[in-house]
Amino acid sequence: MEIKRILVVDDEPQITRVLRRGLTAHRYDVRTAADGESGLDTFNDFRPDLVITDLQMPEMSGLDLCRKIRRFSKVPIIVLSVKGEEKTKVDALDAGADDYVTKPFGMDELMARVRAALRRSPRDNEQETRLEVGDFLIDLSTYRVSVKGAEIHLTPKELELLTYLLRNHSKVLTHQNILRAIWGENSVEQTEYLRVFVGNLRKKIESTLSDPQYIVTEPRVGYRFNPIQ
Repeated sequence: MEIKRILVVDDEPQITRVLRRGLTAHRYDVRTAADGESGLDTFNDFRPDLVITDLQMPEMSGLDLCRKIRRFSKVPIIVLSVKGEEKTKVDALDAGADDYVTKPFGMDELMARVRAALRRSPRDNEQETRLEVGDFLIDLSTYRVSVKGAEIHLTPKELELLTYLLRNHSKVLTHQNILRAIWGENSVEQTEYLRVFVGNLRKKIESTLSDPQYIVTEPRVGYRFNPIQ
């Protein structure tokens, strides 16, 4: 089995030591960096399969690192921070992070998040490489997405969410079912994740944000996806 590469970016040496030890014990190839600038340099050399980054760091913050990585890569990003308030989480997700873990954290929880982030990508699915329903076309082998023939650019988590919605179109999907499918069992109560990503998706696919036609809110329940506007 291919060994996955993980880049850890954190300015606290004790955190990087703990993460290196724990991730290496689970047979991941790990490199570390002490700030965003060196993290970006290491990223370019190492080409990791996953990035774990702190938010508050010298030289370049974790938010800026997420934004820079997202300009050229779809690699999963997990953000670590002592800040647990919702606005910080929303800022991290908006910057391109796929998941958020608040310090202090347990290694079992982090490993579960890592496994979820590294689970098989759509391009590895030999059974289905192309989804075409209504106004939407998703090529899972190239990550190309188009709506009514116009190509749109999505982050990895936005693509995963849209693919899930498309595969389950016309069904009422609860918040918990979507969170479990996209972020895993440990995230079924993290409704802010879903709100941020649904909002971002709507900005990219809806004609009118005040009256969304594709991603329809089912009050107090979840969402329903209509593939035809």
